[in-house]
Amino acid sequence: MEQTPRVSIVVPVYNVERYLRQCLDSLVNQTYQNVEIICVDDGSTDASSEILTEYALKNSRVRVIRQKNSGLSAARNVGFSFATGEYVMYVDSDDWIDVRTCEKAVFKAEEHAADLVMWPYIREFPDHSAPKAIFSEEKNFHAAECRELQRRMIGLLGTELAHPENADALCTVWGKLYLRELIAQNDIHFTDLQRIGTYEDGLFNLHYLAHVKNATYIPDYLSHYRKNSGMTSKYRKELATQWKNLFSDMRSYIELEKCGDDFDAALNNRISLSIIGLGLNALALPNREASTEIRGILSEKEYRAAIKTLPMRYFPPHWWAFFACCKLNFASGVFLLLKCMERIKG
Repeated sequence: MEQTPRVSIVVPVYNVERYLRQCLDSLVNQTYQNVEIICVDDGSTDASSEILTEYALKNSRVRVIRQKNSGLSAARNVGFSFATGEYVMYVDSDDWIDVRTCEKAVFKAEEHAADLVMWPYIREFPDHSAPKAIFSEEKNFHAAECRELQRRMIGLLGTELAHPENADALCTVWGKLYLRELIAQNDIHFTDLQRIGTYEDGLFNLHYLAHVKNATYIPDYLSHYRKNSGMTSKYRKELATQWKNLFSDMRSYIELEKCGDDFDAALNNRISLSIIGLGLNALALPNREASTEIRGILSEKEYRAAIKTLPMRYFPPHWWAFFACCKLNFASGVFLLLKCMERIKG
């Protein structure tokens, strides 16, 4: 009879032959032994499928599910449907985790009877690594504090706006340990990225945190997030429309659940801050077309209404200048500041 709770690790896989072994090695070598590793091959056309078969033959804890290419969200949803553990983790196949991750996370979950365990991560760039802390120390969250975590999935408020670049640092599903039963009982799933473009993790956590009564944060850097390229590498024509769908889904949730004015304000702040992402996406176009697109974004009714309510007093000078240009509908200023941002990031 098993003495420790099982952890189901769901790994969506699509054309990652270059990184897959490092990911799988970090999973099969966990110091915590009672794990099942559910890999969903989402129609890979490179050697990923063969690598998965190799690992499954060597290790009985590795299970491979194959499907036609359906996208990240669908792969995660399918992987979860095969999970049998008390706990669930999600790991992307181009990332990896510390070999002590499951051991530490389960220990904290059991110690605090936590519905959710969270930890920070290290961003792995091609030429350097950069830790990303979320909170400064170990922390337990109860009742009202869990509601604040949920509100963070919508957007930032108050002094949190001092660091808009950290808006989504808390939203990832990797870097967390979940209760499988809580997900299953409440029919929580990942939204198709074809509909919302990005932020499927945040929507998942928004719904999950509605049922969390006790959460724990441990300050150990256990996840490694591979960063190879930025948003500007390829123009995404549908992104603006997809993000409107995302905002609509969030607003519908807030209204249905009667979340309150703070959630509404957080959503308005998210819509305002999304001008950064949409602007960087536009920079993948030739300069004249990029300027035209930025002008169009700033002129849209939804963005005009949101930016009008955005509190400016918390921003450091460079962000204050950026959003002041947005408020003034000064597209040329927004374009130039985004160009500077792009160079700094590059």
